[in-house]
Amino acid sequence: MDTVYAALGDRVLVGGSGTGWDDCLLGHDIECVAAGAAEPARAFVGTADAGLQRTTGGGATWESVLDAGDRVTSATVSSQDPDMVWAGTEPSAVYRSADGGETWTERPGLTDLDTASRWSFPPRPHTHHVRWLALAPDDPAQVYAAIEAGAFIRSPDGGETWVDHPDGARRDNHTLSTHPDAPDRVYTAAGDGFALSADRGATWTHPQDGLAHRYVWGLAVHPDDPDRVVVSAASGPQSAHSTHGESYVYRWDGERWTQSMDGLPGPGGLARPVLAADPDGSFLALTNHGLFQSNRGDAWTRHDLDGGDWPSDYEQVPSGLAVI
Repeated sequence: MDTVYAALGDRVLVGGSGTGWDDCLLGHDIECVAAGAAEPARAFVGTADAGLQRTTGGGATWESVLDAGDRVTSATVSSQDPDMVWAGTEPSAVYRSADGGETWTERPGLTDLDTASRWSFPPRPHTHHVRWLALAPDDPAQVYAAIEAGAFIRSPDGGETWVDHPDGARRDNHTLSTHPDAPDRVYTAAGDGFALSADRGATWTHPQDGLAHRYVWGLAVHPDDPDRVVVSAASGPQSAHSTHGESYVYRWDGERWTQSMDGLPGPGGLARPVLAADPDGSFLALTNHGLFQSNRGDAWTRHDLDGGDWPSDYEQVPSGLAVI
């Protein structure tokens, strides 16, 4: 890895191999972070109080590039076109930029879908949001969106039209992922369990064997193996989203889940980790106790870029992780 953007509740930490952390956007209410390998100094951070923030200098300076009066709850950068950037908001809307975040257009029709009447997100009543956005690795016009809570939806044409929630898909989706070696696959970590689609989100299976905790949040797929998956999970949202709760990490080998806590703190006092795949060939887990790395998800070690002890100011529920 060259650069890590680690989002906590009230700041974004930027670091590289062998370095410490630089605090950015201190004091903001952070929702998500996204970056692309082609432009490692450029990153996007969604906030609940200052729209979508962008840096083009590796976190040295930031500017607001999307201020629609909404919480920006998700963002992603196309792996095929680094200037193609997507953002999702609360209330649920999807925006696309074709010029690296300079200008944005809202993609139409999202809340015209039949299932939209049942979308809702507690504890804020009468609203909902786009919790995650993912793109098919071989066709960036195929867009997948996780609505929290209520639906998995997709667009085959860059957001011009949307396909409503299919039978069998999870409703409380948190994190989506795809994989270049299995471009038809979509993976989801959801409050009602893990699910996998082998046909770009049209139909779903629910591999749960060995997954004892079904409130699933974090998700990453190994960069070299589409059958190697890690998730973070808890017994429910109160336990997952608290530094005084109890959370677990599991790994999947394509057949069953195995608990993977070797080297990680917890499970007591562990808020559900945010997980990411390092393009160099490993997993990373951002926790309220530090950043941890695992080659295959079997055992974890604390990564040295945190510079030693994890400061008490960083002991927060993590909100996003981008590794490039």
